[in-house]
Amino acid sequence: MNPGDLSYIIDTLFLLFAMTLIIFMVPGFAMLEAGIVRTKNVSAVLTVNTMIYAVASMVFLLIGYQLAFGTWENDSVSKWAAFLFQMAFVGKTVNIMSGGVSERTRVIPLMIFTVAMAAVIYPLVVNWTWGANMLSGTFLDISSMHDLAGSTVIHSTGAWALFAAILVIGPRKGRYVDGKVRVIPASNIPLVTLGALVLWIGWFGFNGGSVGSIASKENADTVALTIMNTNTAGLAGAIIAAIIVYIQYKKFDITMILNGALGGLVAITAGADLFDIYTPILIGAIGGALVVFAVPLFDKFKIDDPVGALSVHLVNGIWGTIAVGIFAEGVSLGDQLKGVLVVAVFAFVVSYVTIYAINKVFEFRASDEEQMEGIDISECGIESYPEFKRAF
Repeated sequence: MNPGDLSYIIDTLFLLFAMTLIIFMVPGFAMLEAGIVRTKNVSAVLTVNTMIYAVASMVFLLIGYQLAFGTWENDSVSKWAAFLFQMAFVGKTVNIMSGGVSERTRVIPLMIFTVAMAAVIYPLVVNWTWGANMLSGTFLDISSMHDLAGSTVIHSTGAWALFAAILVIGPRKGRYVDGKVRVIPASNIPLVTLGALVLWIGWFGFNGGSVGSIASKENADTVALTIMNTNTAGLAGAIIAAIIVYIQYKKFDITMILNGALGGLVAITAGADLFDIYTPILIGAIGGALVVFAVPLFDKFKIDDPVGALSVHLVNGIWGTIAVGIFAEGVSLGDQLKGVLVVAVFAFVVSYVTIYAINKVFEFRASDEEQMEGIDISECGIESYPEFKRAF
């Protein structure tokens, strides 16, 4: 066996392992969302998460991958492994959206949007950044933006779609009453915790796998550093969120602590391969703090986001991409800002138009009566907790 074949085999195995960790984030999203929503909506959340993975992956196989990369050929690893690794990402853009519009959204229109996201919206963003780059040579070329694993490409893209969806669909019935925010508590904190920690583990494949190769000493060190920095940012986000909420309320809010960790993980995703071992502490801490302050800010403007996805994925997707331009050597802050702006305008405008058009034919929003009864009954016919008496 020649050295080239050995490198090919090792890197193929590496991508397949990283892909498996990323797919492990599917139950992570499902458990987190199932724990956040009320018991009467849990089956719908689980159905949506399962269908997002199935539909988005199939559409990316048939349409999206070719649009994103222009070819299936790959000399450094198995082309099938390269596809599977990229396929693992695509559903995350809609997972980000689905949690933020949970408890009032029907399944069919959300699946139609999933097709649009996996076939066109996300693949085009990938094309301009990681892929074939059809914008090369134009003013809009953003390929010089450094975004290792998608603070902007994945997290902001999905979150801009969520923001568009919330504007079209509106808040849950009863969320805002007489100008005040009505607290709707999570139904299962253990599930929320399990889901968030599973996502945290999956992030090691998300960021570490995006280095692309582990078959040399230099690449192995880069992968290890990337995973270490990823974990460090999550730690810092959790710690700073715990400190802030305790100062504010003299209580430890586990949901906010977990979202602080996720905010730190999103923030480090753009540049985990470039930083020393200390910079992620600052980036992750800022990310966790941003989540704590952004959640009530969105509520102030009646942007109803049950899982805090905008605070975690949009705010920190932007922050993480900009942070690379601030802290990493050899990376232009202007290029980072340009990438954030181009993706923001494209993802939001196209998502809004698409969701608005779908909504005209298949209404996204469940009726007030369906929301009161629970989306499980109207959309799935199966309740996750049929013996539980609903409080509201």
